[in-house]
Amino acid sequence: MPDTVIRKITENVWTFSRSGLVPFGGRSTAIKLGTGGVWVLASTPLDDETKAKIDELGDVKYVAAADALHYLFLNDFKKAYPKAKFIGVEALLSNPKCPKFDGAYGADAPGTKYGFEEEIQSCYFSGFENKDVAFHHIPSKSLIEADLLLNLPANEQYAKVASKPWLLRLSLGPTSWLHQKIISNLGKNKEEMKRDARIVAAWDFDRIIPCHGDVIETNGKEAWCALYKDFLHEL
Repeated sequence: MPDTVIRKITENVWTFSRSGLVPFGGRSTAIKLGTGGVWVLASTPLDDETKAKIDELGDVKYVAAADALHYLFLNDFKKAYPKAKFIGVEALLSNPKCPKFDGAYGADAPGTKYGFEEEIQSCYFSGFENKDVAFHHIPSKSLIEADLLLNLPANEQYAKVASKPWLLRLSLGPTSWLHQKIISNLGKNKEEMKRDARIVAAWDFDRIIPCHGDVIETNGKEAWCALYKDFLHEL
């Protein structure tokens, strides 16, 4: 039985949360665009329940990969939504396990528009080890990201799992010194990290929807600034 937890976060925003190989869990996010169609950050399996809910929202127009590591289920989404525009990151273009992309952050010219920018802003973290992209759904003030910020434990993602892994007790959130240290180490180009952390900090968001860990329902801007304080304080 699928352990996916499907939840309406707010108007036009749905999440699909489930357990993973490591107790960080995983989460995909689907947004019904005001301009028509659906945008999906694909990070979890496209099981029957997930597909049914996404199809209920409308025609999938965009499927985004969050970074160089979140690609395992992209081919399933490609088979289900062959007419959608697939947007990845440069590091995925040479990955034989990925479908063909219609655009890629880092490979395309800075400022390239893919069609959803009226409602969803993006920032490609070129200086980050995993080459993540942060997305901001403007109408709902929601920041959507993968490895740029964790909020563990992943309670929602393991809600349907009977036998909880002991590592689920691990607490790793944006105010944790350990999480701040990890982000600092993953930030390979400090100047680029400062630039991009500042771009995201300037966005008008309140909620954070991470791929790993529970959703931060409010005060997300404060959480972001706490985690990235070492990159922000000099700016």
